[in-house]
Amino acid sequence: MRSQARTLFIGLPRQMKAFILISADVFFAMLALWAALSLRWGELYVPKGDEWYLFAAAPAIAVPIFVKLGLYRAIIRYMEVRALWTIIQATTLYALVFAFILYESGIKGIPRTVLPLNWLNMMLLVSGSRFLARWWLGEVYLNLGGGRGVKSHSKKNVVIYGAGNAGVQLASALAYGREFKPVAFIDDDVRLHKQKVNGLRIYPLSSLRYLIERHQLSDVLLAMPSANRTRKSEIIRLLEPFAVHVMSMPGLSDIAQGKVTVDALQEVDIADLLGRSAVLPNQSLLQANIAGKSVMVTGAGGSIGSELCRQIIRLQPNTLILFESSEFALYAIEKELQHLLSKTNPAKQIKLIPVLGSVANQGRIEKVCATFKVQTIYHAAAYKHVPMVEKNPGEAIWNNIFGTLRTAQAAISAKVETFVLISTDKAVRPTNTMGATKRFAELILQALSLNADTRFTMVRFGNVLGSSGSVVPLFKEQIARGGPVTVTDERITRYFMTIPEAAQLVIQAGAMGHGGDVFVLDMGEPIRIVDLAKRMIHLSGLEIKDETHPDGDIEVGFTGLRPGEKLYEELLIGDNVSETSHTRIMRAQEYMIPWAELEERLATLEQATKDDDFERIRDVLMDVVAGFIPQCEIEDVLWKEDRRIVSG
Repeated sequence: MRSQARTLFIGLPRQMKAFILISADVFFAMLALWAALSLRWGELYVPKGDEWYLFAAAPAIAVPIFVKLGLYRAIIRYMEVRALWTIIQATTLYALVFAFILYESGIKGIPRTVLPLNWLNMMLLVSGSRFLARWWLGEVYLNLGGGRGVKSHSKKNVVIYGAGNAGVQLASALAYGREFKPVAFIDDDVRLHKQKVNGLRIYPLSSLRYLIERHQLSDVLLAMPSANRTRKSEIIRLLEPFAVHVMSMPGLSDIAQGKVTVDALQEVDIADLLGRSAVLPNQSLLQANIAGKSVMVTGAGGSIGSELCRQIIRLQPNTLILFESSEFALYAIEKELQHLLSKTNPAKQIKLIPVLGSVANQGRIEKVCATFKVQTIYHAAAYKHVPMVEKNPGEAIWNNIFGTLRTAQAAISAKVETFVLISTDKAVRPTNTMGATKRFAELILQALSLNADTRFTMVRFGNVLGSSGSVVPLFKEQIARGGPVTVTDERITRYFMTIPEAAQLVIQAGAMGHGGDVFVLDMGEPIRIVDLAKRMIHLSGLEIKDETHPDGDIEVGFTGLRPGEKLYEELLIGDNVSETSHTRIMRAQEYMIPWAELEERLATLEQATKDDDFERIRDVLMDVVAGFIPQCEIEDVLWKEDRRIVSG
């Protein structure tokens, strides 16, 4: 019944709630004055003569003041302690005005001590009634979708890591939410331990196991939006041994810009697991090839290409050409960028040109470059999925090798100033066709750079988190399905970087090139993929199922290396590397092949690809790309089927 009454009250129209509050304050004004007089005289006071006017004047003074100071605009069930200051201000102003009216009225027989007593009584009644109502209403929240009450016992108990301002705000927001109930804080500051904030006790991390058992916790919420990634990574590692689901608050910049609210919790950013803190970019390098220029991105709808486009838009080019072979990918990135333009700087007219086309079509690229007077090209178009390329090597050669060649030749013909190739660590001593094609593309640009006005630059880096084909979205999907999480080999390691950081470094590296430069990005330390899988399972609040934990939730399985896959990736072919003006960008001195010699090999490779002569293709790749040692047999699906039919 009480719950129904609370729900009914919360559902009343706003005007009705205000009327109830005003009526209560009218009563409190008269009650406070009567109580003050009774306390002063030491008996139940009965007004006489003109004193009745004071009881009429008290609410007439109080209510307008309370209206002016906003006491009837506050939502009672969301009221915080700081609202007490407003109540003190309102009741103090009321008491002063009442004292002035009493003095001017000339009514005799009212002792001066009644005035402070009246003020104190009024403050206690108004504040006490509101916080009592807050407590009474605080257990039930109206479900606006269906009109049902959501009770606090249906919420999940959670602990908040971080008892600073962000943690306190998060606790206050969650207290009125429908999903989580904060039960305690955890903080590293020993001075805060055993203290309370908003009724919640602050514990050290060593007490987490006790809190899990006492409150049946399944979630820990990180309230450290301003902490750098290194610090977040340390905390996440400390939380890993506990079977709790770790979530975090969004960053302060997103909260400040109004993109999200304080209580908009999100899964732990996988980038936080790497512990790589961002390095501030060099603005002059960022803007050198972009600001006020006509820029084209090939593969604009891909993982790296689309992020390049987002960052290029913010650097205010004159024109951005989105060159893409996938119609849907082109539609999606154009739509996103149009929205971004309308939000960031609608007054600035940046031409956004979507172009469907293949990078192997030199004529079309040359026409686009000439028409829009392209000054900078970021060449991100490539087939990059190692097993898929292994099954379709001919298409990868047309796209990755000859697509780069045609685009570069079109750039030279159209007098494009700068051409930046997005390369990969798999181009170093490759064991797969994809890596071999990317190194071949590097060699083409190195050779062309010797006799071209266009500055050709190559930027080589490892895996990016969240890109298509990346292990991270695959692991998330497998965890959501209940496992198993599959890893190819227990020993396999990879370099990782976030897509925004990679794109930002690509832009800066491209501005450093003089012609034929190969830049490698500092990827940090390589990560064992099996460790990444286990950490993602732990941070989802689940236990790994293995021989020592047969009752765990999710197994980690090993499938064996896929065709063309190797255990370890490298970024340098040799050891000849030099520093640049950016701490995370290095210049590599790699071997190169003169254009006359390379041109002959390209002609042979082109004919072999047309003939589907994959044995000859492999010979050419092994001859041109130093260190290319194929890890598997020829896997082309058509070639294998033809051989099966012939031999069968």
